[in-house]
Parts: sequence; C-alpha cells; structure tokens
Amino acid sequence: MAPGPEDEKNPRPLDADDIALLKTYGLGPYSASIKKVEKEIKEMAKKINDLCGIKESDTGLAAPSQWDLVSDKQMMQEEQPLQVARCTKIINPNTEDAKYVINVKQIAKFVVGLGDKVSPTDIEEGMRVGVDRNKYQIQIPLPPKIDPSVTMMTVEEKPDVTYNDVGGCKEQIEKMREVVELPMLHPEKFVKLGIDPPKGVLCYGPPGTGKTLLARAVANRTDACFIRVIGSELVQKYVGEGARMVRELFQMARSKKACIVFFDEVDAIGGARFDDGVGGDNEVQRTMLEIVNQLDGFDARGNIKVLMATNRPDTLDPALLRPGRLDRKVEFGLPDLEGRTQIFKIHTKTMNCERDIRFELLARLCPNSTGADIRSVCTEAGMFAIRARRKTVTEKDFLDAVNKVIKGYQKFSATPKYMVYN
Repeated sequence: MAPGPEDEKNPRPLDADDIALLKTYGLGPYSASIKKVEKEIKEMAKKINDLCGIKESDTGLAAPSQWDLVSDKQMMQEEQPLQVARCTKIINPNTEDAKYVINVKQIAKFVVGLGDKVSPTDIEEGMRVGVDRNKYQIQIPLPPKIDPSVTMMTVEEKPDVTYNDVGGCKEQIEKMREVVELPMLHPEKFVKLGIDPPKGVLCYGPPGTGKTLLARAVANRTDACFIRVIGSELVQKYVGEGARMVRELFQMARSKKACIVFFDEVDAIGGARFDDGVGGDNEVQRTMLEIVNQLDGFDARGNIKVLMATNRPDTLDPALLRPGRLDRKVEFGLPDLEGRTQIFKIHTKTMNCERDIRFELLARLCPNSTGADIRSVCTEAGMFAIRARRKTVTEKDFLDAVNKVIKGYQKFSATPKYMVYN
C-alpha cells in the first residue's frame, strides 16, 4: 500500500529493531571486537602511565615515543646561539633592579639584566655565563672551564688496596694517617690547639718500597675526592700549558669539599732549578713554580691535602720541600726482617701454598730487598710450580725463586744506586 500524504507529514517513529538495523549499517564482521580491544588498549596505557608516574630516565630525556623532533628542530633554528661572557660584577645585588656587568671577550663590557629563564640566585660574580646576541641578557650560567684531561685525573672507582696490604711500613702508615685522616675526621682537635694541620706529605725511598701502594690505600680509605697526577703528564709542548693544567687542577680540587691530590714521580717536574743555557728546561720549571705557588702562595689552599712520591728526593727543588708546602717527609726504607715476613704473608695469602712454609727463613734469605722484590720472588715460585706441573707451591720453589731473583737479578736492583745518591 502506497503511503498517503498524511503519512509523510508525521512519519512513524523508529522502533528498537529499526535502530539496531541502522547501527549494523557499514559494520564489518569484527568491528565490535576491534572497538573493545581499542578501549582496552586505552585503559591499559592509562594504567601504565599511572603506575610509572613521572620518572627520570637515565639520559634525562623523555621516552622516545614522546619526542617531537620536527618542532624541536624548528625551535632550535629560530633560537640564536648564545655567546660566552664572564659576569665580573653585580650592581645592587638581592634587589629588584639588580644589574650585571659582563665582559665579552674581544668585544666590550656591558651592564645587562637577566633573561627570563634565569633566577638571580644562579648568577655569582666571576662566573661564566651565556648571553644572547642582541640584548646581551644573561640566559644561562655556565660551569667553570676545566680541561678534560684534568678532569680525567680524578680517581672514580676506589682501588682495592687496604692498609693491611701494605707490609713492612707501620710507622709510615701511622705518619700518613695522621696527616690525611685526622684533619678530615677530627678537625676539632687541631682547632683546640690552635694549629693548622699539616697539608703536604712527601714519600721518598728506593723503588719498590710501597710509596704508590700506600697512596692507593689512602684513596681507598677516604671519602674525599682523590686526584692522581703523574709528574710527566704536566710536561706539555707549548709554553704555559703545564702551568695552566696545574691551576685548573687546584681550581677543581678547591670546588670539592675535601680533596687529596697525589703527585706520583714528582721528580719529573720538581727538579732543582738550573740554567742549561739552551732553555730546554724552562717550561718544566715554570710548571713546578706554579705547583709551588698553588701549594702555599697567595690564595688559601683550602681543604686540599697534597701527597707526593719520588725515588730521587735529592733532585727536588728546595722551594718545593720547605715546610708549609710539604710539612712531612716520610722515608720508605727497606723493610726489616719482620716487615719482610709480613710482606711474604701478604703475597702468599691468595696463593696455593703448602702448609707450614717458614716465611721467617725466606725473609732472612732476602736481605736488603724491597717489597717489589719479594712479590717477584712469590711470582717466580709460582712459575717453578707451574713448570713442574704441580697444583701447590712448595718451600723448595720459594728457595729456588730466592736464588733466582735475589741473587740473579742483583745487578738490576736500584737500591744501591739510591743509597749512593741519598
């Protein structure tokens, strides 16, 4: 039956079946399940975000899924690169209208304000800052300029040497601990007496008596920052480079709360001054004079302890050795009988040895030998055992090793030569 004109004016309302039919229009067979999965994914992502919270990644960046590289690139192209300047003075500090005097190298000095990204507490006098190119407003504080080769000198992981591993120098360890550990652990004792704690130690003695070993044990014990410099690292090609490295080294040390600087083989730069007529040694002397100045010059040294080690103390410059720069001189002599026995026990602790080896007897057979010689004896004894395909080291191996190392390598020993010089 065809619909009449009155049917068109008031059409029949759709019932539930019609609506269900319309809803199926354009639906594929899997639409409902896809919608359900999408909803679940959304809920899951929300749940994960809630659980994670805002957490810092290792790199300090957002997760790669949230990067918007295109707009970042555009933003960086629009930004002008900053210029490095030094803030020399702050006018009216801690007020609303504080102004900053900056010095841009090779251009001029300017009195400028702060950019909108910096707070006034960030900027101090004498600091390096980044300024923009048109208004020279301070945009960012910069860290002090320190050479990467100097930063690399800090000892990050602690050495695994303890004081128990340093044999045969009880007194030396005591003297060293007085200088290094007492002022850091009990500063009030020095304040009560009204004296300054000793600041510098020179360890000297024949090669192989444990000078560097003791420094490693000190580095292990203290929580202070430990900076290790080898004398020859400071000898540079260009004029003034070595002295600049020393300056930056001490500048870095001053920024730490407590710091120990250890100069190994200091005779490479601390030699006595003389004129060879050619001027080849001038640069080394300049470096040494910079160290002398930093140790006890115009600026206060702060809480920096200086250790130095050398096996030629006779060649060092008197200006470096005077009290106030190096207050303590600790001699590492040859270990006595008891010390040698102790060193034998330290080195054989980890070795596979037979029981009841007479270490005292072995120590008697090694007169005038250093700790390094005794270590060599232990290694050689192990080599004899390996050669005979045994699993343990016998006393006979040790005796053979003593014969080989102490008697055979006598001509290589530096101890007699050291004794002649000093």
